Amino acid sequence: MQKSINGASLRKMFVGGVALLDQNKKLVDALNVFPVPDGDTGTNMFLTLKSAVTEVNNCIGNNATDLCEAFSKGALRGARGNSGVITSQIVKGFCSVLAESKELNTKAMAKAITEGCKIAYKAVTVPKEGTILTVIRGMSEAANDMAKKTSDLEEFLKGVLDRGEEVLQQTPEMLPVLKKAGVVDAGGRGIIVVFTGFYRALKGEDFDFVFADSKPVQTADDVVADYSNLAEIEFGYCTEYMIINMNKKTTEADIEKLKEKLIKIGDSVLCLGDLNLVKVHVHTNTPNVALGYALELGELYNLKIENMREQNRELMRQAQKQNPVELKENGMIAVAPGSGIAELMRELTIDNIIEGGQTMNPSANDIAEAADKVPAKNIYVFPNNKNIILACEQAKDLTSKNLIVIPTRSVPEGITAALCFNPDGDVEENTQAMMEAMKTVKSASVTYAVRATHVDGFDLNIGEIIGLDEKSIKAKGTSIGDTTKDLISKMLTPDTSTITLFYGSDVKPVEADLLQQELSAKYPNIEVSAIYGGQPVYYYIISIE
Repeated sequence: MQKSINGASLRKMFVGGVALLDQNKKLVDALNVFPVPDGDTGTNMFLTLKSAVTEVNNCIGNNATDLCEAFSKGALRGARGNSGVITSQIVKGFCSVLAESKELNTKAMAKAITEGCKIAYKAVTVPKEGTILTVIRGMSEAANDMAKKTSDLEEFLKGVLDRGEEVLQQTPEMLPVLKKAGVVDAGGRGIIVVFTGFYRALKGEDFDFVFADSKPVQTADDVVADYSNLAEIEFGYCTEYMIINMNKKTTEADIEKLKEKLIKIGDSVLCLGDLNLVKVHVHTNTPNVALGYALELGELYNLKIENMREQNRELMRQAQKQNPVELKENGMIAVAPGSGIAELMRELTIDNIIEGGQTMNPSANDIAEAADKVPAKNIYVFPNNKNIILACEQAKDLTSKNLIVIPTRSVPEGITAALCFNPDGDVEENTQAMMEAMKTVKSASVTYAVRATHVDGFDLNIGEIIGLDEKSIKAKGTSIGDTTKDLISKMLTPDTSTITLFYGSDVKPVEADLLQQELSAKYPNIEVSAIYGGQPVYYYIISIE
């Protein structure tokens, strides 16, 4: 019977939960209600928690308080999409309790899950039942019951998971849209996967979980730290050491394997030497891992770890003292799902563009960093996607700027709002004008079905073209052009004066021009234009005014 855990076990639980989500993120993505190719709940939750584990990996020791603070901080900064933001809030509450607990036992875990549930509900303006919130609430209720019945952590977590699964299977009865699609809630499934990873790690299963892509090996001449150009630092710790007094079993092949391991966790890798001495240099976010690899070969000597991000901040502070930047009153940033849309937004004098949208939601930290780069006191941010609004709200806590979120749910809303921007206006004046302007435009989109289902009165097959307005599917067909025309015909009113087609990366210009001509001929009193948007997934994003 395991009545409590230490920091080392907690670290394994954190890693195990995220590792299992990594293995199952596509399964969670596939539970998206609408059968469109942008179901990214699992991916957003994973990227949020990947950031959390990266922070945990930067903790050299196993102090539970430090680990909890790192996991929470990483989740907050990495939060992407609504599911990611809600997950980060669950993590925030969960870790805040464990960080202050004298003993990590069933009572502490129950209190932690309950606090995570409470904070997550507070993060959502209008909580909807049948979602991840319902599932975590069921788990918190079970946690409190189980803590009274048992002090065995394995039995406790098993009971919590069983109850979570029961609630998850009930979500289609709470949300008709889930029942129609024949799926359970994706976010609810995701959080159960994470806690299942906690449970499996607690039972002693090993998870090999290193976040890194393979990098090309650099020569010794390449390994020169240029601290004057570190505005964007991917790997923050310059780690150097020598390996001496090799273990008897160490071979030349082990030195080569060390180099390969270092390449997977960083860049600027230098690994030179022989069985007498090896000199190592690497830029990494996990110096503890780099040191652990070395200790498998021999003893460490002349160890040095430098925080390059802090060095860069100090240089920037010194530069600002010498050349202080005068801040303007107002600035704008926006999320753009394609290069053409990004270029149009730049023409609207939007200061900074964040690449993102469906399938590639920016994190709260991405948004905060974009705001920090704009030399203005007040920054208006246009999410241009309903799944990015919460991340924008969370970014307020990560930037020193006054971030004003204009909750645009689509590119057309964002463009319309940006057109009302008054660089000399006050916050209240600009906000009111932008919010009113958003109401004057209708948005629609055309994509394809990724699974067979019945939704919004349509029987859909894989690959069929579907047209959606802001709330539901309105048209389907086998032709992109015909489906787009059908969709538009259902959205026009006698007051419609303009139709703008932003065509995506999978549409040829000649096809978009032909559709524009056909619509102009059909609706001679409406101005129709086709503009390259460059967005993936969606053949057309449509603005109707």
